[in-house]
Amino acid sequence: MATSRVEYTIGGVKIHFPCKAYPSQLAMMNSIMRGLNYGQHCLLESPTGSGKSLALLCSALGWQKAQCGKPALTETKESQLKEQSIASRLSEKFLASHTCEKDDDFQPDRKRIRTAELKVTLGTSLVNLSICFVFSVQAPEPCSHCPCASTKDGVKDKDKDGSKKIPKIFFGTRTHKQITQITHELKRTVYSHVPMTILSSRDHTCVNQEVAPHSNRNERCKDLLEAKDGRSCRYYHGVQKMRDQYTLQHVHGLHDAWDIEELVTLGKRLRSCSYYAARELMQSASIIFCPYNYLLDPMIRESMDIDLAGQILVLDEAHNIEDCARESASFTLHYNSLLLSRDELDGMVNSNIRRSKHEPLRDFCYSLINWIQESQSLMSERGYESASKVWSGKDILSIFHGLGITADTFSILKQNLAAVLEKEERAGVVNGRDDMVQVPTISTATSAVLKNLFMVLDFLYRDNCRFAEDYRVALQKSYAWTNQVPPDVPDAQGFFVRPRHRQRQSVRVKAEVLTLSFWCLNPAVAFSDLSGSVHSIVLTSGTLSPMGSFSSELGVKFSIQLEANHVINKSQVWVGTVGAGPQGKKLCATFQHTETYAFQDEVGALLLHVCQVMAKGVLCFLPSYKMLDKLRDRWTNTGLWEKLEQQKTVITEPRGGAKGDFDELLQTYYDAIKYCEGRDGALLIAVCRGKVSEGLDFTDDNARAVVTIGIPFPNIKDLQASRITTVCSYSPAALLVRPKETLQLHSLNYLPLHALVYTALNCHTIKCTNIACVTI
Repeated sequence: MATSRVEYTIGGVKIHFPCKAYPSQLAMMNSIMRGLNYGQHCLLESPTGSGKSLALLCSALGWQKAQCGKPALTETKESQLKEQSIASRLSEKFLASHTCEKDDDFQPDRKRIRTAELKVTLGTSLVNLSICFVFSVQAPEPCSHCPCASTKDGVKDKDKDGSKKIPKIFFGTRTHKQITQITHELKRTVYSHVPMTILSSRDHTCVNQEVAPHSNRNERCKDLLEAKDGRSCRYYHGVQKMRDQYTLQHVHGLHDAWDIEELVTLGKRLRSCSYYAARELMQSASIIFCPYNYLLDPMIRESMDIDLAGQILVLDEAHNIEDCARESASFTLHYNSLLLSRDELDGMVNSNIRRSKHEPLRDFCYSLINWIQESQSLMSERGYESASKVWSGKDILSIFHGLGITADTFSILKQNLAAVLEKEERAGVVNGRDDMVQVPTISTATSAVLKNLFMVLDFLYRDNCRFAEDYRVALQKSYAWTNQVPPDVPDAQGFFVRPRHRQRQSVRVKAEVLTLSFWCLNPAVAFSDLSGSVHSIVLTSGTLSPMGSFSSELGVKFSIQLEANHVINKSQVWVGTVGAGPQGKKLCATFQHTETYAFQDEVGALLLHVCQVMAKGVLCFLPSYKMLDKLRDRWTNTGLWEKLEQQKTVITEPRGGAKGDFDELLQTYYDAIKYCEGRDGALLIAVCRGKVSEGLDFTDDNARAVVTIGIPFPNIKDLQASRITTVCSYSPAALLVRPKETLQLHSLNYLPLHALVYTALNCHTIKCTNIACVTI
């Protein structure tokens, strides 16, 4: 790419691009402009490495900036045109002579059509007037060839002060790591100074050391904000130090696009809450970055105060959007949580606190608990110490109807829940004096249980239960081992004796785990909240084909679709399957074969050969951590692991660990390739659906070859596996890719279920017609 900035005019909008755009980028920007101009939805496929993120940012922000320059036809501005001046009187005469009839008693209602510039010569001066032409015509039908077609409600196009409402851009992607990469791309553009924010969880943004190190950060944070133990969060009270865009840019120096780490660092320095600062910045931001489950999940949207009505929704790396949409409309209820919620509501009723509102909610919990207890006899065994029973959504609605839960009663329950969550103060006596006392409300845990239950029930009852068949409800029983400290036992005299310094030994206790899961099978359920209210939805990825099935699954009409070509030449990449190893033994990565030493030794010899012939970085992906452990143990015993380490620095992806540990591991990999001290680069062995498989760019020397072994099929014993309807027995052993210049790893969430031999070598995207896909 060239490094000089280029200006393109696409769809009547000037777009500033940081370099000369590839044809695929121009095609993407053209499609996005059409979608934004006409308020239509876009489904855009552009192979990994073709610069689609840059095209997304520049086109969307360029369009947004162009809207800011278009004057709105508000009443305020119209009144300004009627000032009693020579120019205004001349303009009124002009309008009267062209648009008014002598007798207009029987004329149709007048409607403003357009504005125009009228040049009037006064002596030697030229006056430019912005005039609103008025025609005596009936209101025209909405057309399909201009932006007016997208206006669903004229009121929504204006802010409270009457000015034109410019849509915000909500830019969602899969992971926080990808958001960091997107913001770095934004820094390359002339739009890097636009007001922005990044929505993230407390896990990534909390700077209070009393909260951040703990696993239950959300609960601890909310307890501090409510000052339940008399203490509050000092960082939250300092949020005003960084809550507005001007202060952030001109006082604290974040002039250009920033990432979440920079905001957290600033929050620590200013002793200000970066979590709530990011939320406050959303009000004045032009573009908001976040993981895309923040936009799809109705519960997260509510908690984060995200209003997508009339906004632009961009979902990058959207090949996994169906899974995310299904999960966002699903919920698993733990039986013990339901019991605790019932007990808390019972306490509210017995204490006569908003009794008329709490009582129906408590009765709802009682009904659900009784039904769960009765339904345990219907469960059938599924393997060792596990049992389950599954109902369809329609069956559950019939069962709930018998429990007295119908669409009408559910509507009343929702009103009751909203009422009990409202904060209210009443007159009372505090320390012997009259004062205002806050009415107690239910805990965060009980609120979460009811809100999530009501969320799935709302989908089930919506539009005459049209989504009922898209749900399965599963009651499951299993057992889990927990550590419990035995209670103190009194002696014969009734005294408790406990050693002062010796800690009591905990004992392992097996406890029954009972869950009720509401599984959404259709991603269109979650998208039903969005498609009708947003200005435009733009979905992009390297693997979206076939477009028709993808669009139908989401239940959204994508009027604009694009399958862009790759920028990489055919001669620069090779994609193929390897059916036999160096010893000529067949490689078949099914479960039965991967358990044999013959397969493990052969695939190890193949990987060693790849490391010997390929310089710099090599990536190897396995279906599971279990297989990774087995291969490492076998290769260690046979001496192959030592041979790999002699050739390259070998790094394996850890199962868990902190984010900092994972970043350090990646840096070790990059450094081993960059400096090559004594070895020829590095080998990174990772797992499909793991941390390495998505959201990271392995460009140039960082990935000169990619080897994929096996297919990460879901566990057939998992009850949720019944939701996957596409099954294939084809299981190639290894897939090799060798680029000559650049390779960017995109996604290994699923491997294709057919035809892994990809003959169209003009790009390194493997397409499939089923639910699974891979991009390399």
